[in-house]
Amino acid sequence: MDSALIPEGAKRCSFPIFAVGIAIVGAVVLWGVYAMGLIWWKGLNQTNMNDYYGFALWIWADLAVIAVGGGAFFTGLLKYIFKVDELKNIINFAVIIGFICYSSALLILAIDIGQPLRGWFIFWHANVHSMLTEVAFCLSCYFAVLTIEFIPNILENRQANKVPFFHHLAHNMHGVMAVFAATGAFLSFFHQGSLGGVAGVMYGRPFAVREGLLIWPWTFFLFTWSAAAFGPCFTLLVTKITETITGKKLVKDNVVHLLSKISGWMIITYIIAKIIDTIYWATVTVPGLGFNISHFYSNNGFYGYWILVTEILICGVIPGLILIMKSTRENPTLRLVAIVLGVVGVCLNRWVMVLQIMAIPVLSFDTWALYVPSWQEVATTVLPVAYGIILIAVTYRYLPVFPQEKELNYVQPATETK
Repeated sequence: MDSALIPEGAKRCSFPIFAVGIAIVGAVVLWGVYAMGLIWWKGLNQTNMNDYYGFALWIWADLAVIAVGGGAFFTGLLKYIFKVDELKNIINFAVIIGFICYSSALLILAIDIGQPLRGWFIFWHANVHSMLTEVAFCLSCYFAVLTIEFIPNILENRQANKVPFFHHLAHNMHGVMAVFAATGAFLSFFHQGSLGGVAGVMYGRPFAVREGLLIWPWTFFLFTWSAAAFGPCFTLLVTKITETITGKKLVKDNVVHLLSKISGWMIITYIIAKIIDTIYWATVTVPGLGFNISHFYSNNGFYGYWILVTEILICGVIPGLILIMKSTRENPTLRLVAIVLGVVGVCLNRWVMVLQIMAIPVLSFDTWALYVPSWQEVATTVLPVAYGIILIAVTYRYLPVFPQEKELNYVQPATETK
């Protein structure tokens, strides 16, 4: 029965091996679900968040998965709007990764509100002056868009596609996918930007506050830019991990090189803007608020100047340069180093914009606040990762995710040999 669901011409591991793998990861999911149940039943006292850290590990994870999930909207924009046809061979996987990231983000928010039964208040009693309300709306709407983009891939399952209605529905949905790609890019621009805008207008936290362009702080644009730049790196990284685990080549090199090149130029332009922003903040904004830059970097080892160098130079400039140069981009080892650094860089940026802004003392009697998450926070943060692994495993096994897989891994039957 299982073999009848596997894409035609594709080879997969035996079902018992697959089931064991799912069971191991499923145990991690159950650990996370148990922790989530404790938080929903007993409240946010299960966490180590406090008056300093109202935003903590969860919100960092939320912003990080939204950033790396940006590969879905940006790849979709390139494929369907700008007609970069080569990306058709990786767009299915980009959508699946985006689906995982955005569903994880919504799950984290559902945990973070502490009273999930009141989650609908966001929509019914919306605070129209809050950027977080706009983020909640756009996240929900874009998740719906990703679900619609995911449906044709599900309907192309070997058995489902035999049903004429499903076959024609999938074909027709592919034909209008450009509309959803454009809608997704529009929604992503605003929710990615508003997440940055929240930090940019925190005037009580001088580390985060930024000058504005029209009605938006610069962080509004930097967050959107970074998600479009580094999101494809995460797509390429997960693709590489999937290829390594399965022992197969799933996407041709020309597709990987193209997406790497685009990501590289986006990273370089973003990092230039980030450097300009940092210099202006350090030399104009901070002195104007009565501080100096050394006030925001501690010697406690957690928030020293190393974190600024790591984010901008090591995880920004270096991967950008590697990916824009043909010789280094087409070197598999250097390309892998670059995309790993890129993913670490954007996650580090979100870490800084969530945790460092809370740690810095802003009153004369304050000291640096250090934060260690509770095990419940760790478990519920690991939960979406385990869930993502399971969904990728199931979709790879039963859906035609990679159009080039059969071509790249074709084994000539003995009857065809001379």
